[in-house]
Amino acid sequence: MVIASGRSARQVTALAERLIAALHQPGKPRVVAEGMRHGDWVLIDAGDVIVHLFRPEVRHFYNLEKMWGASLPELSEPLR
Repeated sequence: MVIASGRSARQVTALAERLIAALHQPGKPRVVAEGMRHGDWVLIDAGDVIVHLFRPEVRHFYNLEKMWGASLPELSEPLR
């Protein structure tokens, strides 16, 4: 599992589009993505790897890192 953040919904969507294009391989199962429409939280299922791309506020709210007892990275800017 990979967890990453983009600074805005537009950046999260752009990151997801680029990652999907990079992961696409002829003859392999299709990479599936959810959440592209809103760009708050995009989940990409690439088979053996699941990628979560968040806006910082959404990542902080769901705090998926807590599943492993890890701390969230500090935000460079305060949440609005």
